Amino acid sequence: MKRAFIIAEAGVNHNGSIDKALEMIQVANNSGADAVKFQTAVPELVMTKYAAKADYQLQATNEDETQLEMSKKIHLPLDAYEKLKAKCENLEIEFMSTAFDEVSIETLKKLEL
Repeated sequence: MKRAFIIAEAGVNHNGSIDKALEMIQVANNSGADAVKFQTAVPELVMTKYAAKADYQLQATNEDETQLEMSKKIHLPLDAYEKLKAKCENLEIEFMSTAFDEVSIETLKKLEL
C-alpha cells in the first residue's frame, strides 16, 4: 500500500496576516503534512463590488461590507508568497497555492510552481 500525500489547506484562513500564514506553515509541518496550500488572488480581478456574501460570511462579518471589501482584507499581497515558499523550503514541506486570476498565475510561475 502507498502512503497518502497529505495537503494542509490553509486557503485564506490567515485572514490576510503574513505572520498567521507563516504560523500555519509551521503547524502543517509539525502535524506531518506533506504540503501546505494557500489561495492567491487579486480580489478586484475576480469579483465585482456587487457580489453578495454567502450566508456563512454574513454571520461572521459586517453586513455593510461588500464581498470585495471583505476579500481584500483576507488575501495576502502578492509579494508575500515568496516568503511563504521560502519558509516551506526551509521546513522541507511542499508549498502550493491555487491561483484565481492571470496576475496570480504569473506571480506563482515566477516562484516556479
